[in-house]
Amino acid sequence: MIGTVRVEALSKSYQVRQRKGLFKSQKSSVEALQSVSLDVQAGEVFGLLGPNGAGKTTLIKILTTLLLPTAGDAWVNGYHVLRQENQVRASVGCMLMGERGLYWKLTGRENLEYFGALYHLSPDQRKRKAQEIIDLLGLKDLADRTVETYSSGQKMSLAFGKALINDAPLLVLDEPTNTLDVPSASELRATVRDLNAQGKTIIYTTHIMSEAETLCKRVAIIDHGQLLALGTIAELKASLGRSQVTRIEGVITSKSLAAIRQLPEVEQASRTSLETIDLLTVVTRQGHENLPKLIETLNRTGALIQKIAPEEVTLEDVFIAKTGRTLAEDTTAH
Repeated sequence: MIGTVRVEALSKSYQVRQRKGLFKSQKSSVEALQSVSLDVQAGEVFGLLGPNGAGKTTLIKILTTLLLPTAGDAWVNGYHVLRQENQVRASVGCMLMGERGLYWKLTGRENLEYFGALYHLSPDQRKRKAQEIIDLLGLKDLADRTVETYSSGQKMSLAFGKALINDAPLLVLDEPTNTLDVPSASELRATVRDLNAQGKTIIYTTHIMSEAETLCKRVAIIDHGQLLALGTIAELKASLGRSQVTRIEGVITSKSLAAIRQLPEVEQASRTSLETIDLLTVVTRQGHENLPKLIETLNRTGALIQKIAPEEVTLEDVFIAKTGRTLAEDTTAH
């Protein structure tokens, strides 16, 4: 049971007020989670993927006892999240709010020792554990400075260290590489691999598909509060069957995107606007024989094609096929 998570038909709804006119408002219900069921096995790195507002943070907050579900059940390390919330909290290390979960007027070392005290570590234990984390994450030069003097990336590293203070068998890491530079993000991922090799179970949410592909044994895709896909990376890629992924760079108009989506051969199409170009990702049935039809449709609707290339299926393509958009696109905030 240690290091495992079991979720059965978990739902969460909110009552929100929507303004109607200048002085009137009406209540409406938002379904943040809709009967989600999944399990996390002991010793695995489990990826939780979804755009902002998809419901994944709501799920994590329920698993860490920060929110009450509307319906359903969940167990963390064998403890029920409603009936045994204290045991759940003691057995999980969390990085949920990034730098917002730190006390900026305290030093890095004082933050770590303070959170160690909250987990009832003895003074000697929390001093020793704080020093271990400082050494592990290379924070020696920062440890005795106040957090308000840290860069955003340094604060994120300390927030990651805070999740390790109680040496929990299960770590919940919500976007841990957010705001980190490339070398720091790479070091953090290496630390995650080392922790997993030591036997820790890790739930890892990310918007970076390459992170999920390299770190995670299995992933779950959540969108609009629903579980759309669950499996290993290989299983999810294979779920597209004979589908072909084509990436097109250039100037892609809304008219062109709509026309591509109407083609019977097209399963999904998503456009991402970069600094100087648009990137169109198209998932089609069969494969290369659809290229002439795609090109003709784009030319007819005013698109300017700079580059077009069929590619191997990636986890990003699976996400687009399941949701119809990329991870960069937000849904209604949950």
